[in-house]
Amino acid sequence: VKTMLVKLLLYIFFTFVSAFGLSGINFNGIIKANKTIEAKVLVMVLSFSFGYLLTNFVLDFLNI
Repeated sequence: VKTMLVKLLLYIFFTFVSAFGLSGINFNGIIKANKTIEAKVLVMVLSFSFGYLLTNFVLDFLNI
């Protein structure tokens, strides 16, 4: 139960860190004009993906 709570907290933390990091990227050159919803969905998906990858990296690195 303890490791599940640590894992959940790490997922949440790294998802927010990823969203914060991605907010600094200018997606105007990649996304078509007037497609703001699609850009927000892309940032959400990338944030969840990076959060998942970072969490698994840290957990594997620390061998929890």
